[in-house]
Amino acid sequence: MCGILGLLLADENAHVNQMLFDGLTVLQHRGQDAAGIVTSEHGRLHLRKDNGLVKDVFQTHHMIDLRGNFGLGHVRYPTAGSSSCAEAQPLYTNYPHGVCVAHNGNLTNAAELADYCRNKLGRHINTDSDSEVLLNIFADSLIKGESNGNDMVENIFSAVEKVMSLCKGGYAGMYLINGIALVGFRDPHGIRPIVMGTRKS
Repeated sequence: MCGILGLLLADENAHVNQMLFDGLTVLQHRGQDAAGIVTSEHGRLHLRKDNGLVKDVFQTHHMIDLRGNFGLGHVRYPTAGSSSCAEAQPLYTNYPHGVCVAHNGNLTNAAELADYCRNKLGRHINTDSDSEVLLNIFADSLIKGESNGNDMVENIFSAVEKVMSLCKGGYAGMYLINGIALVGFRDPHGIRPIVMGTRKS
């Protein structure tokens, strides 16, 4: 069980850091092991994550650095992997574009998919976290779609479809594609639901 949150502000000069912090504080009951926030500011990612409660992980100087008009937040309750701060989320890979993931749930075929990522895709898996598998399968699918000259929106949906076709279990999460999009996803059976909302500023 984890808590995930993604926010996108229409004003490119606004910052989501405080709203993500406030949202994670409300979601703290979903995980007390670790917390993390990543934001995107004009193509640059700012990331802070560590073991501990939201109020302890994010001090004023961290919040000042988490600039940008969209981002992801995560509070972790470890059900897979370990309690290492290396497995705190959001997780990040630099190629393509800089992609991050915040995930809740469990993949029942995570070991098999980690082998697939290493041996078939040539991707480096650095942790025992099933979230890292979700990240690498999505990133690899984005790369393949771009090399085929696909439209970015079509490419994103195709990459999510690939994740859903390979990843078994109950899961929901969000991808942040740096400077491009926030993408929400859930397992095909809706075992781990995710909610999307909008509001006027």
